[in-house]
Amino acid sequence: MRVVVVGATGNVGTAVLRRLVAAAGGGGEHVAPRAGGDGEHVGVAAAGARGTVEIVGVARRLPDLRAEPYAAAVWHAVDVGDADAVEQLTAVFQGADAVIHLAWALQPTHDIPAQHRTNVTGTANVLEAVARASVPQVVVASSVGAYRGVDVDGKHTPVDESWPADGIPTATYSVHKAANEAAMDDFVAQHPGVVVTRLRPGLIFQRDAAAEIRALFLGHLVPMSIVRWIRWLVLPLPYPFVFQAVHADDVADAYWRAVDRRAGGAFNIAASPVLNPPRLARAFGMLGAVRIPLRLLRGIVTLTWRLRLQPTDAGWIDIAAGVPIMRTDRARSVLGWEARHTSEDALRALVAGFADGANVPASGPLRG
Repeated sequence: MRVVVVGATGNVGTAVLRRLVAAAGGGGEHVAPRAGGDGEHVGVAAAGARGTVEIVGVARRLPDLRAEPYAAAVWHAVDVGDADAVEQLTAVFQGADAVIHLAWALQPTHDIPAQHRTNVTGTANVLEAVARASVPQVVVASSVGAYRGVDVDGKHTPVDESWPADGIPTATYSVHKAANEAAMDDFVAQHPGVVVTRLRPGLIFQRDAAAEIRALFLGHLVPMSIVRWIRWLVLPLPYPFVFQAVHADDVADAYWRAVDRRAGGAFNIAASPVLNPPRLARAFGMLGAVRIPLRLLRGIVTLTWRLRLQPTDAGWIDIAAGVPIMRTDRARSVLGWEARHTSEDALRALVAGFADGANVPASGPLRG
């Protein structure tokens, strides 16, 4: 089986590589990677009890090819938003049994066209290359953020995959995820022979992502060790901040199962319990949580974002307050998937990573 992972060096991509190696029985023997032609860097296919799994990684910035799990993959340097990306990706995708598309730009939030180039144009380029290369399955990273928002009362009624995926209009991330959902709908209609799978996870945490998440959402002015300074404080959050999370390794397992079973359609992916302000405060080791008005928090975030004191715009506040709670029945019944980590465990792993300054030097994104 040949699996191509686009965006293979970030939070989810690194976890997916780990899972693919594990699916092949631990990866067998690896040799030192060498450079190939046309931007290709060659690793070794992983072999195990399930047969041979050839792992191909695609990234804008290549990782350290001597480090695990990156050493197990054949690598290609491609920027999915480039004008010639379709041609490059088509060549990479030849002979693939599945393409897992994870590439995404959360920053710069002050440059929406740059985000659109990677997030929306990049996804369109991946889908076009899948069609040209006759790949039988494409698995695309969607999100709970693609769903239409709900009010506070709506949080009490979990939704399945039929809930409208037309996004939250005030959040760029959500708008781009919804645009990709529409693009996948069109692709399914035009290419009925391709199995199209979309995973819609909640927030994705792991220890190794601490530096990346700090850089993306807090900025470099805020030290990761801040979690050691806030233990004697209370956490001020609005009441609607109720959402789901999942560990990166559990998300990676869902991606592997979707490929292994060639399962199409949408899958909600989330762990229990649902996270609310008191649980968030416990995970951060704080004294507790106190309610503040949503409008106040949104105003503070908007002001500090406009002053470029931190990189998170108010759209993320709207996502945290507005996303529905998801049912995961379909993932359990079709994929046989169950989260091995609770949402609180996943968040605590991230918090521990903050406290220890965890990062992954071999990966550009995870280096922070």
